[in-house]
Amino acid sequence: MSQTLRIINPNSNTAVTESMSSALDGMRHDGGPQLDCVTLEGGPFGIESEADSIRVAPLLAEYVKSDNEADAFVIACYGDPGLHLCRDITDRPVFGIAECAIATALTRGGQFGVISILANSIARHRRHMQERLVHERCAGDRPLGLSVADVEGGADTFSRMSAVGQALRDEDGADVIIMGCAGMAKHRAPLEDALGVPVIDPTQAAVSIAIGTLGVAGG
Repeated sequence: MSQTLRIINPNSNTAVTESMSSALDGMRHDGGPQLDCVTLEGGPFGIESEADSIRVAPLLAEYVKSDNEADAFVIACYGDPGLHLCRDITDRPVFGIAECAIATALTRGGQFGVISILANSIARHRRHMQERLVHERCAGDRPLGLSVADVEGGADTFSRMSAVGQALRDEDGADVIIMGCAGMAKHRAPLEDALGVPVIDPTQAAVSIAIGTLGVAGG
């Protein structure tokens, strides 16, 4: 029986869901799990603060609890809102894209940098890294100064990401860059070409780890 990996966009911006789904096309193949990207109904248009993260956590947990078909879940918001709560209410694997992106980055270089959306995201990211004892491997975390909606649809998103990525690389010493928002997915390959260092899309990182986990469980 085919397995299903449910990738949940916790914000209600369907353009973000569509963008991250397109970025996963290369990971879809015959015999592999179905990669089903969904938008969380009732979520904020963008998760841009601690209040947004707290608000969305019980909605995510309710979704996971009510979904009896998925074999595993990915919470596709950098910062991993509701991750521990969702893990508490199901025995199926639940993956957070920030956690998986950091784990992947640590296999690609010595110091990673994070491109955040807003300045107020950085403290949340720092707490997330401190909980996992990986904060000393973070060379820097710099914001674009853009909302989730602007990141996904803005005309100057790539130029800002490139400038921030260069600062993380040249000034902070990062040799791997993590894109700190699921809405940045379409910029991964051109940004990697522009910067000349590995660039990690967190949703791709989480889905890759999830596919491996499901393959081991199913084998």
